[in-house]
Amino acid sequence: MPRPVYEVSHYINGEFLQRGLRFEVRYPATNEVIGTVPEGRQDEVDAAVQAARAAFRTWGRASASERRKVLKAFARGILQRKDELAQLETLDVGRPIRENQAGYIDRVAANIDFFADFAAQHGSEAYPMANGYINYVLRSPVGVAGLITPWNVPMMLETWKIGPALAFGNTVVLKPAELTPLGAWRLAQIAHEAGLPPGVFNVVHGFGPDSAGAYLTEHPDVDLISFTGESATGRAIMAAAAGSLKRVSFELGGKGANIIFADADLDRAVQVSLRASFHNQGQICVAGSRLLVQRPVYDEFIAKFVAAARTLRPGDPMNPETTLGALIAPEHLERVVGYIESARQSGATLLTGGDRPELPSPFNQGNFLKPTIITEVKPQDRVCQEEIFGPVAVVLPFDSEEEAVEIANGVPYGLSAVVQTRDVGRAVRVSEALEAGTVWVNDFFVRDLRTPFGGMKKSGIGREGGVHSLEFFTEAKTVCLSNR
Repeated sequence: MPRPVYEVSHYINGEFLQRGLRFEVRYPATNEVIGTVPEGRQDEVDAAVQAARAAFRTWGRASASERRKVLKAFARGILQRKDELAQLETLDVGRPIRENQAGYIDRVAANIDFFADFAAQHGSEAYPMANGYINYVLRSPVGVAGLITPWNVPMMLETWKIGPALAFGNTVVLKPAELTPLGAWRLAQIAHEAGLPPGVFNVVHGFGPDSAGAYLTEHPDVDLISFTGESATGRAIMAAAAGSLKRVSFELGGKGANIIFADADLDRAVQVSLRASFHNQGQICVAGSRLLVQRPVYDEFIAKFVAAARTLRPGDPMNPETTLGALIAPEHLERVVGYIESARQSGATLLTGGDRPELPSPFNQGNFLKPTIITEVKPQDRVCQEEIFGPVAVVLPFDSEEEAVEIANGVPYGLSAVVQTRDVGRAVRVSEALEAGTVWVNDFFVRDLRTPFGGMKKSGIGREGGVHSLEFFTEAKTVCLSNR
């Protein structure tokens, strides 16, 4: 039975519009067309930005409590549509439905819900001076926020930006990834039903260069850009934003190390590493797929890890039994396979995977790849230095704590890392020494929205989360008051 083809639309100034030439989107698991989408260009971006600018005059002056009411309704609307949104995310990304149903949509809603409360409840600073003056700090929204999001976990990262931007009084123009437009379109419908005023939240679909993405970043009436994506695109956005001195926040690529010490609980380490390497088919910026294993347990860990990887079940992502979905597009699959072939030609050993699984029609037309584990590599090899963004793990041995830190830090990225050990002192030392914005100890992908998130080196600029989102999405004003 053929799947429905969704007719996606822009959402501008409270209206759903079909303006622009249409492009197709495909289901990664079969490559069948599942939607057509209008491409936003200069006129659509202009209309969205103008609507956001006009709405800012009212939304930006509303109290945080007033904004909280409508944002809470937005979050409730998301939770009321959990099943539908989980299916749309699977259609968009090719991720197994079981992952989307296991708390993912709750997190999508929590991003809105948390910041609605946070904006209404946070305090401010006050500094009395000995001479009778007192200084206090006021926070006001910045203006129009341009939000550009990636395709790998689209709805979660969309609300991760929408939540704080709106809660702190900004208005929004969202440009979702062109490969995954369904979730953003549905979120716009839910926001509309929740009563967000026209122009407060806008969605313009399209591509990057010479399309909606470029026009949004260059637009003189956009005050800030929050972007999650690859580092090369981040550099292009920074250059475009420089002309109007927009503030920017970038969460970019990663090549996270997953350090497994000899004293770690190996069975737990295997399960953590399985998630860190193959969650979302490895298409996640914080992936811990560069495994460093201390030599005394190297062989034992490898045997357990390979056995665990071989239990992952690729197939129909809508089947609750499926544990490994499809890569986002044929071009991306080809790119990931290219890394595997490069490693093979350089003398590396493939312990498992490296090829496509045999699947029945229509999934034999999808972008599936077996989980792949590569050994006999050097820290400077491409597969150990560059972000692969696929179900590919590389494993290297190490001897000392110092060597592990040196290898872990020896990449251009610094987004995340994993440390697995029973030694609390070692966990503290290594976490402090690692050049990474987030370090997980004996686990992976746990997130508290109050904490800062972002990367060092080529993994980004700035931090978001909790007070860090407050700082990015607001202007601080000091008032110096005399008591005379």
